[in-house]
Amino acid sequence: MAHAQLPVVDQPRVLTMRQDAWWVQPAVVAVVLTSFVVYATWAAFQNAHYTFGPYLSPFYSPELFGSSPHALFGPKPGWWPGWVPFSPALIILPFPGLFRVTCYYYRGAYYKAMWADPPSCTVREPRHTYLGEHSFPLIVQNIHRYFLYIAFIFLVILAHDAWNALWFTDAAGHTHFGIGVGTLVLTLNVVLLSCYTFGCHSFRHIVGGYLDRLANRPVRRTAYACASCFNRWHMRWAWMSLFGVALTDLYVRLCSMGVLHDFRIL
Repeated sequence: MAHAQLPVVDQPRVLTMRQDAWWVQPAVVAVVLTSFVVYATWAAFQNAHYTFGPYLSPFYSPELFGSSPHALFGPKPGWWPGWVPFSPALIILPFPGLFRVTCYYYRGAYYKAMWADPPSCTVREPRHTYLGEHSFPLIVQNIHRYFLYIAFIFLVILAHDAWNALWFTDAAGHTHFGIGVGTLVLTLNVVLLSCYTFGCHSFRHIVGGYLDRLANRPVRRTAYACASCFNRWHMRWAWMSLFGVALTDLYVRLCSMGVLHDFRIL
């Protein structure tokens, strides 16, 4: 019986035998993540248009030092180096940024999209050596679990900002309750960030993932089930919260610049 001769593939030269457009997804991820980093960096260095009435951009919250009424400790401190551009965002933005950068999902996303490590399933890496996360600098990714605790603090702060967004000051200086479009935007941002944070793999491990049995631990079992519920959508929460925080900053910025009018619902 005759046998067909199979083609010989030169493995060192061929990345994959896939015929589909496997490169589209990592390319889109690379573009979106790069765009977010560029916008967030630009917004952080602006030091302007980050507040509008009771609204405060999440990129600048908490505003420790600054020129707006939201500043907790007054204007620019004297110890700030003169050769470094001042912006309240530069003080606090690295903390939620590092939580997101070291996230297990985002690591898998930008490893593929930006480092081609690997670029996709059944696609060979364009390198011959791989050190992994057991050596510097990728071993630093293990700090994710510690930035999780800081992320919880930021959730409380952003929730407080959403609460402040319910109180408006009129021309006479009187404060009254109200709901604007910005109030809903800031509140939705907190909801999306909370869903993303509570679905974190590290949080799931903290509340009970490290235990062999949850049967006799009703509190931990409930907490683990809730975290698992959020975790099932962890990828979606990661992207929705990323767009949410950027769009919240953009909304406050455009209102401050007079481009948008904040419609008052109540």
